[in-house]
Amino acid sequence: MKFTIEYEQEEDGRWLAEVLELPGVLAYGSTPNDAVAKVKALGLRVIADRIEHGEEANTPMLQISFAAI
Repeated sequence: MKFTIEYEQEEDGRWLAEVLELPGVLAYGSTPNDAVAKVKALGLRVIADRIEHGEEANTPMLQISFAAI
């Protein structure tokens, strides 16, 4: 699995990062790196939950990478 992270600065100064392939997985941070770190952690939690509930059972080898753009 390859995931794309987009991030941008909001008008209030916070940074928002989003994993495009995981709808609803977004996080705010005080810096771009902070927002990206938080959204990676959240994305991994979502993936772990899917694995735990059998949604990724057909994937023999799970390989994950993130690319922040």
